[in-house]
Formats: sequence, structure tokens, C-alpha cells
Amino acid sequence: MRVLICEDSVLLREGLVRLLAHSGHEVVADLPDTSGLMDFLAQADEDAFPQIAILDVRLPPTYTDEGIRAALEVRRNYPQLPLLVLSQYVEERYASELISMQSGSLGYLLKDRVADVTEFIASLEQIASGGTVLDQEVVAQLLTRRNHDDRMQRLTDRERNVLTALAEGKSNQAIAALLFLSEASVEKYITSIFQKLGLEADGTGNRRVLAALAHIETLGTPRTDRTKQ
Repeated sequence: MRVLICEDSVLLREGLVRLLAHSGHEVVADLPDTSGLMDFLAQADEDAFPQIAILDVRLPPTYTDEGIRAALEVRRNYPQLPLLVLSQYVEERYASELISMQSGSLGYLLKDRVADVTEFIASLEQIASGGTVLDQEVVAQLLTRRNHDDRMQRLTDRERNVLTALAEGKSNQAIAALLFLSEASVEKYITSIFQKLGLEADGTGNRRVLAALAHIETLGTPRTDRTKQ
């Protein structure tokens, strides 16, 4: 798997390069900021074009939203390029903006998750193969934030747990094991969730959850405040 990294921390960037190389993946570019990102993508030939891009939310020079703005630009220009966004803390607005675009596979993880190497590599490979992986903290805050929505109120506690697990990228089998349910019960809960949310089940769990979160997110009044790091 070819990977592009855009991360200002030298230690984290070099750590990711070594980690990925050790896992059998190729880092085609490791950038300290976004200044050369779009040029690299525009000029990369087929053999060097990344199969997934990892971007920090906050990058030089202002360390505010350079990374997320770059991720949004990449999504607009290369909608099928899988993205993994890393953040020090949950940034609800940023997560919502990416989710609402509803194109291409996506991951949004807290940087702490990188410490669990096996899980991090598994998440990266899942995103690159077309899946969606949202950090459980991101999911929890988004769902809590839209908790007042009438359709969310229709969900039972068990359905909320299933929806959260789905949004984290877990398979039906994993959800069944996590919640001590049968796979048949999990499938019934998923069907019920999307009926209550007014979304048709299309057989692609990650996509459906991504659409559901986006749909829920766009219903409320947008917030202008940002969580500070």
C-alpha cells in the first residue's frame, strides 16, 4: 500500500514512516506541511500516487486548520483517495465537515490510537480498502451533539451502541462479540436503526453509518466554536 504522510512532528512522522515500512507498506511522500501536497498529487504518476493519505488536523504555519483545509481540498479534487485524519483532541466541526462530504473512504482518529500499532495498521488498511473508521470519541460526541434530534430519540440504548460500534468500523461479527449478541440480532438492530433514521439499508455498513452521521449532523444549527488543542 502506498501512503502519503503530512505531519509536522518529526518524531511522529518518522515513526509513522518506520512503522509503515516495517508493516510492508511504502511511504511515497512524508511532508512537514501542506505547501507541497497538491503539487505532489498533481505530478505523481500512477505508480507513485498514494493509495491513502494521512494528514494532521493542525499544521504550520498557524497550527489552526491547515491540515483539515488541505484534507477538504484533497477530497474535492481527488474524491476517491482514502483519507486518514489524525488529531490531538476531538474536533467536532472538522470531523463533521469531512463526514458531510460523503465521498471516498475516511478515517478520523485521535493520535493516541497510533500507539496501538496492530489496531492502527488494521484501521489504515481498512480505510484504504474502502472502509470508514471513526474514533469512538468522535462518534460519541457527534451522536451526543445531535441527541436532541427526534429521529435519534427513537433509537433504543442498544441501537445507539450498535450504531456507535458500526461507525467505529466494526464488523457485524465484532459487534456481536462486543455486545454479547448473535449476528442475526445485530443485523436486525442495524435494519431498525436505519429505518428510524430514514435511511435505506444498502448493504455497506460503513457507508450507511457515514451517511447517517452526516445526515444527523446537518440537521442542527452549525456551531462556529472550535475545540482548541
